[in-house]
Amino acid sequence: MMDGIEDENEIINGENKKTGRSETVDLTDNSLLVDISDALSEKDKVKFTVHTKTTLPDFKKTDFTVVRQHEEFVWLHDRFEENEEYAGFIIPPVPPRPDFDASRDKLQKLGEGEGTMTKEEFNKMKQELEAEYLATFKKTVAMHEIFLTRLAQHPVFRRDKIFHVFLEYEKDLTVRSKNKKEVFESLMKSLSKSTDEFLLSATVKDVNDFFEQEKNFVIDFHSHLKEATEKSDRMTKKHKDVADSFIKISSCLLQLATHEHRDLEKFLTKIAETFEKARKVEGRVASDEDLKLSDVLRYYMNDSFAVKRLLYRRLRCLSNYEAANRNLEKARAKNKDVLAAQEVADAETAQQEACEKFEKMSDQGKEELMDFKQRRVQQFRKNLIELAELEIKHAKAQVALYKNCITSLRDEE
Repeated sequence: MMDGIEDENEIINGENKKTGRSETVDLTDNSLLVDISDALSEKDKVKFTVHTKTTLPDFKKTDFTVVRQHEEFVWLHDRFEENEEYAGFIIPPVPPRPDFDASRDKLQKLGEGEGTMTKEEFNKMKQELEAEYLATFKKTVAMHEIFLTRLAQHPVFRRDKIFHVFLEYEKDLTVRSKNKKEVFESLMKSLSKSTDEFLLSATVKDVNDFFEQEKNFVIDFHSHLKEATEKSDRMTKKHKDVADSFIKISSCLLQLATHEHRDLEKFLTKIAETFEKARKVEGRVASDEDLKLSDVLRYYMNDSFAVKRLLYRRLRCLSNYEAANRNLEKARAKNKDVLAAQEVADAETAQQEACEKFEKMSDQGKEELMDFKQRRVQQFRKNLIELAELEIKHAKAQVALYKNCITSLRDEE
């Protein structure tokens, strides 16, 4: 089970605190606070206990909890995506599906290979895998809470009726996973949107320099984030591999010490102990790099994709506005009989509605993009500073560890 995970200002720090809130959080409005106060991992699902504290009159209570599963988070995200009223906003990225299969497979393989390693080596490897499983579980819970926190802090999303149902309705929402047909239809719909987005970008020229520059920036930004995330994941994996290797080296040295001369036994034992301690430091390095770098990169890669979706929706709205202008010109060019007059009136109404929708979406989009810039700059600065501080801390610990080992070995001479 998990206690509350901190808000977006502490994205994926993997810490588990009873308060459920971070001291660094600077909320301008505390009238709706949402956190995941508890979570239970079962074989094929995770049950999240969503805790809400509010002073808003729209809710029946001021403090309440409900239990939700991942599919219900996806359902809530899709409701926001499909709502035309929110076309001008950045929809927070849907949290990733809980995936513990890799950790479970490693634990299973470890159990099958128990006879090929010493008991001490087996226990150490088991501890490492259990820690990896717990870290994955913590991040999964954190990502789901970040999604809810973003919605609760947004001045418009926080008033959504469906969001209120998600937070307040005590029974199961009866949301099921998509079947194969629905998954295929969703894939085809996504491909259709991607094709439409490409065609719009090639045929529709944005008259607003601000949005044109933002579009070019976000496209490059998302691409660089994707590449950086992949490389950061590989770096983290290498650190974990090194930590695993230290376990094996330590175990082999201990075995060798039992067959060597008494004086050499002390040296080998001491070095084995050093590798064991180095393994723990290396594991912390991997964990911190994963939390402070990889997860932040991954989150904003998904968030920048949500920004791209906003810009696409606005470009589609601009295309519809331009089409309405052309239809109006065609209607006015016809003979001015009674039927044509009605057609002109309808075209004028459609053009006015398209204009108002486009202007409204542009105003909302500009505000959202400015907020996105501020959020990502603050978050990257904060996490990169913390990562650098942790790297220095771990490097000093490693140097001190090896110095102590050298001193101890010399004293044994």
